[in-house]
Amino acid sequence: MPINQAKLQKLQQGDKSRIGGKGTPRRKKKVVHKTATDDKKLQNTLKKLGVNNIQGIEEVNMIKDDGHVLHFTNPKVQASLTANTFAITGNPEEKPLTELLPGIFNQLVSTRGTESLSQLRKLAQNYPTQETGGDLEGIDEDDEVPELVGNFDEPSKSEV
Repeated sequence: MPINQAKLQKLQQGDKSRIGGKGTPRRKKKVVHKTATDDKKLQNTLKKLGVNNIQGIEEVNMIKDDGHVLHFTNPKVQASLTANTFAITGNPEEKPLTELLPGIFNQLVSTRGTESLSQLRKLAQNYPTQETGGDLEGIDEDDEVPELVGNFDEPSKSEV
């Protein structure tokens, strides 16, 4: 029986599909099982912690140290106050802080008060150096407040 060299080469290269040792049947391809168990494991762990779904949350903003914000729109929020655990799932968008700051400023002031304002000041001090590389070339001296000319207290003294 003549041996076809092309088929022999193909069979010898096809040993990569053999999964077991000698004597096991060859498979056409190696079956790779997708691991969808990560999500299931996470849900089981959250269930053990006793998390509850929190309804009515429209957006979640997580401020990062580099001045960007992870912005979630209509996320699924689960919380366990006893375990001090919050799980936020959804599609995040990374946005610069300056884009979201006007909308979230009132929320920051009302919820955290002076603590969040001090953190915002720290971010604001670091922010120009990150954006422009430390140079403040965009600021003109003409934009400063002009000097006061004359005494504005004298008209108020004459009224008394």
